[in-house]
Amino acid sequence: MDSAHDADATGPDRPAATPPTGAVQTGSEMPHAVRTELPPNALAAAAARGFTRAALARWHVRGDAADDMVLLVSELVTNAVVHAGTSVGLECRYAAGVVYAEVADRHPARRVAAPGEEGHGLGLRLVGALAKEWGISYRRDRKAVWFQLGTAPQPLDAAAELHTGEALPGDALPGESLPAEAHPEDAAPPPCAEPPAAPSALHPDPYREWTNSGAPCFLAEASDLLAGHTDEDKVASLAGQLMVPRFADWCAVWLWDGERSRLPRLARVWHAQESRIEELRAQLAGEPPVAASRVLPGQAAPSRWPAGAATGSGSGASVLCDLVVGGRQVGTLVIGRAGLLRIPDEVMGLVEDFARRVALAVLSARRYTLQANISQILQRGLLPSEEVRVPGLDTALVYEPAGEGAWAGGDFYDLLRLPDGRWRFALGDVCGNGPEAAVVTGLARPVLRLLAREGHSVPETLDRLNREVGEQARFLSVVYGELAFRDGLVDCTLTCAGHPLPLVRDASGAVRTAAAPQLLLGVAQQVSYESQSFTLHPGDTLLCVTDGVTERRSGRRLFDDGDGLATRFADCAGLDAGGTAERLRRAVYAFAPDLPADDLAMLVLRVPERAEAAPDG
Repeated sequence: MDSAHDADATGPDRPAATPPTGAVQTGSEMPHAVRTELPPNALAAAAARGFTRAALARWHVRGDAADDMVLLVSELVTNAVVHAGTSVGLECRYAAGVVYAEVADRHPARRVAAPGEEGHGLGLRLVGALAKEWGISYRRDRKAVWFQLGTAPQPLDAAAELHTGEALPGDALPGESLPAEAHPEDAAPPPCAEPPAAPSALHPDPYREWTNSGAPCFLAEASDLLAGHTDEDKVASLAGQLMVPRFADWCAVWLWDGERSRLPRLARVWHAQESRIEELRAQLAGEPPVAASRVLPGQAAPSRWPAGAATGSGSGASVLCDLVVGGRQVGTLVIGRAGLLRIPDEVMGLVEDFARRVALAVLSARRYTLQANISQILQRGLLPSEEVRVPGLDTALVYEPAGEGAWAGGDFYDLLRLPDGRWRFALGDVCGNGPEAAVVTGLARPVLRLLAREGHSVPETLDRLNREVGEQARFLSVVYGELAFRDGLVDCTLTCAGHPLPLVRDASGAVRTAAAPQLLLGVAQQVSYESQSFTLHPGDTLLCVTDGVTERRSGRRLFDDGDGLATRFADCAGLDAGGTAERLRRAVYAFAPDLPADDLAMLVLRVPERAEAAPDG
C-alpha cells in the first residue's frame, strides 16, 4: 500500500502550485474545484498525491485534513489502476472548510469486492475510518468512489459561482504499467457501513431516501401523474412540484418548439421558498443554462448555479438535463440543491430518468393539442355556422362530442331554410368515430343540403344519400325531416333510418313515437325509404336524439330501458325547448357516474302556445 509519505510527483520539473497571495478562506468564499486525468501506470498514484497537495496548498488547507486527503486519494487511485486498468479521473473540491475528492475509473462493470470476497483489500476501510461521508456510484461509462472530509461548513455566498477546470501540475505522467501484484488491495465498504448517497454541505444526507428504495417509487409516481395531463405548461408545472422540495430546492423548465420559435421559453420556475420564485425567474430569463461539459442528448450534466437560486444566503450545485424524445429536444430541465459541492452520479441518473418521463409527457401533450386543434377545425366545417333557430318555433340543441373534443364527433345536425319557406332538419350519427367518421359526416350534410335545394323529397333525398354512404363503406343513422307552417300549425314529414325513434309530446303531456324504424344508410344499395307525416299543434314538442342518449350505460342498464327516455320526456311538460333539453341532458349525465363515452346530441322543436310570443325570425 502506498504511503502518504512517498515521494511527490512534483519534483524539480513539476513545482507545487503557489497559493494566491493574501488568500484567506472564509465561510462565504466561493467553492473551488480542480480535476485531472491520470494514465493507468506506476506513476499515477504519485502524480495524484502531487496534484492533491498542490490544490490543498492553493486553498490553504493544512494539518490532518490535508494529510488524510492525500492518503485517501493515493489509495483510491492505486486501487483504480490495479483493478480497473483504465485511465483514472481525479476531482478535488473545497468550500468553507469541507474538502471533497472523487476518483473514477472507466470500468463500471467491475463491481467493488465485498468484505470476505477474493480481491478485497483495506483501501476503502481507510476511507470509511477517516472520511466524514463517502460512497460509491456506478454509471454506464464509469465507476466512482468519493469522500468528504472536514467540519460542517458555513453557508456560502449566494452570488458565488462554481469554478471548474483550474490547471494544476501533474495532469499526466508517462511511465510503465503498474503490476497487479504491487497493490493487491481492492475497494469495499466496511461491513457495518452503508455508503451515504451524496456529499452535502448544508444538507448532510439529502438524497439517501431517493437513491435507495425511494427512487423507484418516485419515478413510478412521476409517470402516473405526468401521463394524465394534456397541456404542456401543466406538465412543466407538475415537474417542478415533483422535484421541489423533496428532491431539490428549486427547479426550472424551458420548453422548445423549433417549428414555431428559435428560442426556448421559460415555462415554469419553482422554488422551495415561494417568495424567491420571481427573483429566480428574473435570473433565469432568456435561454437556459449551458452544461459545464459536452454530454449526450438526454444526459444530465452540472450547470452554472444562478445567483437568484440560493436558499437563504447559501449557494450550491445545479444539474441540467435536456428533455429529449426520439432524438428531438422538446425542452430543458434544471434543478438545484443548496449547500452541495456537487450532485452525485446516482442522483444524476435519477434526474435523467425523470427528465425522460417529463419529455414524453410534453410530447404527448403537444400531440393532444394538435389533435384537438384539428378536431375544432373539422367541427367548424362539419356543422352549421349560424345559430340554430327556426322562426315560429321554440328551438334548442345539445351537441357534445365525447372525449373532450379529441376528434370531431360522429354526430351531426343541420337546419336549412328552403326558398319557399319550408325548413329541412337532420340529426345523424356516423357509426364509429375519428377521422374516418368525420369524412362521412363531411359528406352527409352537404349532400342533404344540395338535394333539398334541388327539390327532392325527404325519402328521395335519403335514397340518394344511401348510395353515397355505401360507397364509403360506412354506416349512417339519421332522422331527416321537413317542416311546413300554416295557421299556427306545423306539418312535419320525416324519415328515421336506423336511428333512435323521434318522440312527440303533446300539450297534455302524452308522449308517442313519431316515425317507423327503417334501415341504416349504407347497409344496402337497393333500399326505398318511406316517410311519415303528422302535424304539430301549439304546445307540442318534437324530440330527436342520437344513441349517445338512449344507449347511455350504467352497469347492465341503458338509459332508454323500459321507455326511460319517453318517461323523462313526459316529465318535461310545461318546459320550453331550452328547459326540456337541459333537463334531459342532466338526466343523461346523472344516469351513470362516468362521463359519456359516446357523442351526445339532442334537437328539440316546440310549437309555442297561441298566447306565447313566437320567436323572432
